[in-house]
Amino acid sequence: MSSASSRFRASPDTVSTRAGDEIVLVDLKTDRIYSLNRTAARVWELFSTDCDREEVRRRLLEEFDVGPSEVESAIDELVQSLVSNGLLLPRT
Repeated sequence: MSSASSRFRASPDTVSTRAGDEIVLVDLKTDRIYSLNRTAARVWELFSTDCDREEVRRRLLEEFDVGPSEVESAIDELVQSLVSNGLLLPRT
């Protein structure tokens, strides 16, 4: 997934709200609810402000006590999951 689009945006069918350290996503097409933990919530916020994947990676490394390979893996897994569930779309 990292070789695909480097910028993403929320699907127009997805609404989000912060609940403490987490973000809750609702897919309006399916009425499914998703909860993003603190780290995933930060990734969501950064992509939502038009940060590209490299900027998201850099910011996570600055903000969290985690290594580069862990960040890469976490971003890839999250993006893959959000895209496959139709919550996140590549920016065009």
